[in-house]
Amino acid sequence: MRPQGLWRSLVLVQLASTRSFLETGSGRRKLQTAALGASSPSRIPEFAFAFDIDGVLLRASKPIPGAAESIALLKDQGIPFILLTNGGGKHESERVAEISEKLQVPLDPSVIIQSHTPFAELVRGPDELSALENKCVMVVGGDGDSCRRVAERYGFKNVVTPGDIFMANPNHWPFSKVFRKYYEGFARPLPNPCGSKDPTEGLKIDAIFVFNDPRDWALDAQVILDVLLSSQGILGTFSEKNGCTDLPNRGYLQDGQPPLYFSNPDLVWAAAYHLPRLGQGGFREALEGTWAAITGGPSKGVELKKTIIGKPYQGTYEYAENQLLRNRSRAFGTHLQQPIRNIYMVGDNPESDIQGANTYRSPHGSQWHSLLVRTGVYSGGEPTWTPQAIVDNVQKAVEYGLNKSRWHV
Repeated sequence: MRPQGLWRSLVLVQLASTRSFLETGSGRRKLQTAALGASSPSRIPEFAFAFDIDGVLLRASKPIPGAAESIALLKDQGIPFILLTNGGGKHESERVAEISEKLQVPLDPSVIIQSHTPFAELVRGPDELSALENKCVMVVGGDGDSCRRVAERYGFKNVVTPGDIFMANPNHWPFSKVFRKYYEGFARPLPNPCGSKDPTEGLKIDAIFVFNDPRDWALDAQVILDVLLSSQGILGTFSEKNGCTDLPNRGYLQDGQPPLYFSNPDLVWAAAYHLPRLGQGGFREALEGTWAAITGGPSKGVELKKTIIGKPYQGTYEYAENQLLRNRSRAFGTHLQQPIRNIYMVGDNPESDIQGANTYRSPHGSQWHSLLVRTGVYSGGEPTWTPQAIVDNVQKAVEYGLNKSRWHV
């Protein structure tokens, strides 16, 4: 399935919810706001917020000053918001529970969209033929088998990891033997034999998902390359079409190999270290470089075909807007006529948060406004993508949005 097909199917997810995002605590947290103009004639807001998490609300898992107060204020005022992150590795309910505890603000799973959340729509797909529910998918990245467990909660029933493949046959990547004890903690037996006398009887992979930042880049890259160079996605085989100059893409990826999905394009992200750290985008660049070295790459007319989601891509923002609309309808009634006119995207990364908001074209006519904070990846100077405003932190961003929307607190 290629990007268009993916995004036609990524609009129906309904995450389980146990508490409305409008539920308020016993007392209102105060947020200092600038002088506001005349209030909107209706107390049903015609605007909303979207927040990145790392570098905006949290830094190294610690709340950024003003973040808790900002989120609590929006809940108290009934202003819709969503947490839109390129992070992942945990189920949405687990991740939102952690954020709620850190911010001391109760949040519902329906307000968070992680990088891999849209993958849930591929379980059943747009039709029975493309559904992956009962097919074998390989999930890459994350701590241990946390991403496998997320995929299973989404509904994928046959999930393997590179760690499973390594434990079945350590010769797949001999340099990962140092990680053997790590993989022993979560690896499962493969559903099909691996390394049998007849390679064509080996494990068949029907889709590859990079759910989160890989921990063992070398093993993960080797196994992904093995599958992409295979015949029909059967591990241990090598397609006879590879390198055929009379075939499209010089024969590469022309022999029933599985689609490859990446959930997060971020090259770097804001962690505890004072300089940005490589993210999933760094792994993808390394994989593409290796693929080009093996196949000849673009200079020889060979493309590594893949689907990338996450910010700044149109599909992720469309998915987020649809979720905002669902949440808003649930809060104010399904027959609500007023559209969301303005959505304020608050982020710290010009090349994901800001680029995405600037280039997104809403099918619902909403206008997205990019607000860049100084508490994460961005540290000053001329950003690669120009935001509507640069503010010190998330609190100032919320003040900006409230002022622009003429909303009295």
